[in-house]
Amino acid sequence: MTRSRISALLVVSMAALLVAGLAAAGPGRSPAASGKNTTVSGTITFDGIWTSSTGQPQFQDVINAFEKLYPKVHVNYKPVGNNLPTVLATAVAGGHPPDMADIAQPGTIQQFVNQGKLKPITYAKGVLAKNFSPGWRALGTFNGKLYAVVFKAANKSVVWYNVPVFKTAGVKPPKTFAQLLSIAKTIQASGTPAYSIGGSEGWTLTDMFENIYLRTYGPVKYGLLSRHKIKWTDTSVTTALKTMAKILGDTSNVAGGTSGALQYSFNQSVINAFSTPPQAAMVFEADFVGSVITQNTKAKAISGFNTFTWPTINPKYSTGVEIAGDLLVTFRDTPAIEAFVKYLATPQAAAIWAKQGGFGTGNHNMSASVYPDPITRATEAPLLHATSVVFDMSDNQPPAFGSTAGQGEWGLFQKFLENPKNIATIQKQLESAAKSAYK
Repeated sequence: MTRSRISALLVVSMAALLVAGLAAAGPGRSPAASGKNTTVSGTITFDGIWTSSTGQPQFQDVINAFEKLYPKVHVNYKPVGNNLPTVLATAVAGGHPPDMADIAQPGTIQQFVNQGKLKPITYAKGVLAKNFSPGWRALGTFNGKLYAVVFKAANKSVVWYNVPVFKTAGVKPPKTFAQLLSIAKTIQASGTPAYSIGGSEGWTLTDMFENIYLRTYGPVKYGLLSRHKIKWTDTSVTTALKTMAKILGDTSNVAGGTSGALQYSFNQSVINAFSTPPQAAMVFEADFVGSVITQNTKAKAISGFNTFTWPTINPKYSTGVEIAGDLLVTFRDTPAIEAFVKYLATPQAAAIWAKQGGFGTGNHNMSASVYPDPITRATEAPLLHATSVVFDMSDNQPPAFGSTAGQGEWGLFQKFLENPKNIATIQKQLESAAKSAYK
């Protein structure tokens, strides 16, 4: 399972929280929200990543609310799962794509745009401008045109910590990277390793690098490296890797040491930090960590686990947020499709899923009070008003380099975990792999 898709683990059974009549409430309501629209009709086929255990029921609730407003439109959702990119590529090549799809990789969308396979959604500019900041709208813009709505997002600039371990050590959540390194030593001295790392899955390591790079050099340079407009041998990458090595190279302060970190999966790294007794104090990973904690340990929110924002490295870039996101795109253009796209950009559509958990959004007209618990509000609320938003760098890159197990970035960052001093060699190997993938 890729790290973008693991965000689906956040989905929990909270259907009882869904309040009827959401579509008619709050600011930013769509024109159709005041009553049914019977002038638009048609069927929409939609291929998505979400399955019965990872978001399909919640998205079906969104569909159901839309169909109440547009009773002559039927949305036929097909749960494809993690094979969605391959399934879509095959369908597009065969000339039979679905009407709409949920794609988590901007790089894949860019390929479809370059091939002329996707339809621009310029008709949705108005509703998007009303509900999303320019930074969010830019994420759905390719080759200067609007092609996608970022419907669902996961905040990847989060650190999860074991509250009792922090109390025992007498430390508080750090605000700067220097403070992070300092409290890590204090935590270790209190008897528990500071860091838990799931290095058997390379994406956890790229996420750490990406947050460090974003907080050191900002979104513009981050975007250039994402598109390989900056070489991986650049001095900025050297600096970011040296910063990252201050964590990975502190091997006695990593649960299981280097060998253990290379063997632990993402799930196990989370369990390590929040089991009884805990084997570590912190996990550097996205908002979907919460569901792994609650499903696999006895730790309770606030008293047992809590979060803080990735610490500041360069104060100039302290407010950047890295996300993984589900971008909704269209392969055809009909009045029914246009109506559904516009609806999905409203705060009402977002709130239907957000109330049930497992959902983040940049739709600033949806109140943070919609989120079902304090932890979710703490991790997702920053997305609502974030002005500097970037996609997971790996998702922007060709899959051969950015999102394939054991090779490209994932495999090379695992080698870096194995030997954090080997920076120059790793940089050369990253650049070579990037060149090959971008041909």
